[in-house]
Amino acid sequence: MNSSPRSSLTGKVKRRPWWVKSLTGWSYVIYEMLFQRMQARHLKNPLPLPPLDDVTCIVTGSTSGIGLETARQLAFSGAHVVMAVRNQSAAFDLIKKWQTERHGTTLLSIEVMELNLLSLSSVVKFAKALNSRSKPLQVLINNAGMFSMGEPQKFSKDGYETHLQVNFLAPALLSILLLPSLVKGSPSRIINVNSIMRYMGFVDTDDMNFTLGKEKFNSTKAYSSSKLAQIMFYSVLQKRLPLEAGISVLCVSPGTVHTNVTRDLPKLVQGVYNLIPVFLFSAQEGSRSALYAATDPEIPEYCEELKADDWPTCAYISHYCRPTRAAKEAHNTRAANEVWEKTLDMTGLPLDAVEKLLQGEEAMCKYTDS
Repeated sequence: MNSSPRSSLTGKVKRRPWWVKSLTGWSYVIYEMLFQRMQARHLKNPLPLPPLDDVTCIVTGSTSGIGLETARQLAFSGAHVVMAVRNQSAAFDLIKKWQTERHGTTLLSIEVMELNLLSLSSVVKFAKALNSRSKPLQVLINNAGMFSMGEPQKFSKDGYETHLQVNFLAPALLSILLLPSLVKGSPSRIINVNSIMRYMGFVDTDDMNFTLGKEKFNSTKAYSSSKLAQIMFYSVLQKRLPLEAGISVLCVSPGTVHTNVTRDLPKLVQGVYNLIPVFLFSAQEGSRSALYAATDPEIPEYCEELKADDWPTCAYISHYCRPTRAAKEAHNTRAANEVWEKTLDMTGLPLDAVEKLLQGEEAMCKYTDS
C-alpha cells in the first residue's frame, strides 16, 4: 500500500456556508452511488476471508445491515465474534439461523453482550466486563450508527444529541476503554465504519450538540458532522498510540448502501429511493471494506507507514478496499486535537486516559457509576 502525498493544515479554517458544503457533499454522494460498482468491480462478493481461528472480534450493531453481514462472515471464517447489541433476542435468533445455514457443521463461536450506545454507562459496563476476562481482543469494529433522516433533534439521557453520541462519542469511549484488551491481542485493529457524507460535515467544538443556535439543526448536519469528528478523533488516537502497542486504527467507507434510513420519510421519497437499488450496494457488499480492514495482512504495515510519515489522519479505506483520503477538514491537526480534548471531556475521561490504560493503570470515567 502506498500512502497519499503529505497534506496538513494546522490552523483555523474558515468554514464554508452550509449550503455550499451540502451541495459539495451531495455531489460526492451521487458520484459514489453512480460509479461505486465500477470502482469495486475487482472485488468478489462476499469478500473471501482467511481462516480466523483464535481471532476475537467485537462488532457493534450486528443485528442488521452491514454489521449483521460483518459478524456473520467473520464467524463463518472461524473468528470468535462478540455481538455487541441492544436487542439481544434478535442476536440469538440470528445465531440460530446462521448455525442452520451451516448444516450441522462446526458450531459457530459467537456470543452476545448488551451494549446501548445511547447510554455511556452501558459502554463503561460493557468494556469493564470484556476487560475483566483478561483475554486478547484482536478486532474492534465500531459499526453501529444512526441517521434519523428528517427527524427533529433528540438527546440521549446523557444530554448529548443522539447522532453525536451513537455515531461518535460512545464508540470513542468504547475504543479507549478497550485498549487493555486490544494490547493483549496485539497486533490488533480498531475499525470505524464511516461515510461518504463526511465531506459535508463540520465540527464546532463549542457547539457539538447544536444547542447554542450557531447552526440550525438538521439530521444531515448532525450525521455528517459526527462522521467527520470520528476521523479527527481517531487520527489523534493513532498518533498517541506507541508502535509497540501494536494497535492499528482505521476508518472505512462502506459505499452507498441500501438501508432503512428512509423509513421515516414521506412515501414518495421512499419510493424514489427504492427505484435506485441497481446503483446501491447490498449490506453484504457494504461490509467488504470493514472486513478487508479487519483481515488484510498488509494493514498494520500501512498504518505504521502513515504514522512514520506523520500523515495527519488515520488510515482510511474506500468502499472498493483501497487506501483513500479522508475529508480535507480532517487534515486540520489543530482542530483534530481540539476534538480529541473535547471528546475526552464529554465522555468523562481524563486527558491522560490512553497513557494510563497502556501502562496498566485505571482511567476513571465519570459514567462508571451512573
